[in-house]
Amino acid sequence: MRRLRRPNQQEAELDITSFMNLMIVLVPVLLLSLVFSQVRILNLQLPVAASGDSQQEEQDEPKLLELIIDKSGFELHYPSGVLLKQIDKTEQGYDFVALKTFLKDLKMTFQQNNIEKNDIVLLLAPNTDYQTIVTAMDTVRSFEAVVAANLVDAELFPNISLGDAPVAEVATTTEQGGQ
Repeated sequence: MRRLRRPNQQEAELDITSFMNLMIVLVPVLLLSLVFSQVRILNLQLPVAASGDSQQEEQDEPKLLELIIDKSGFELHYPSGVLLKQIDKTEQGYDFVALKTFLKDLKMTFQQNNIEKNDIVLLLAPNTDYQTIVTAMDTVRSFEAVVAANLVDAELFPNISLGDAPVAEVATTTEQGGQ
């Protein structure tokens, strides 16, 4: 009887060189692309709640800097309820440049009077659009200044709280807009 011989089968070697080359190129490219996709987060503070009727608590309570944003423009109050500046809305929209200029002057006045003020409350009318809120937050947070021939962000009022505009203010603004 004759036996059939099978030819000698050799085991195939795995050649992973091309796969390793691909990984060597792909991993750094993916890591570099992560730098360009960053998430921005805006930190907000909760407004201070009013409590008690004691005069001593009122004296110890810090004075609030409030920026009311409504359809007619900006109103800046310090302390709460005392109007400092009213900036009317122009044909192009809200005047953020005038607001930033006034806030820079106000911050300098606070520093000259040794008042440490880093917080502001944005009081918003019910139909204030999102882009206006974000631009207002960027405007009150910082401004660009030149220090030692470098452009840096100087601090204005970085601790931002949000709230609803007073009802009386909204009603007055609505009445004026209707006339």
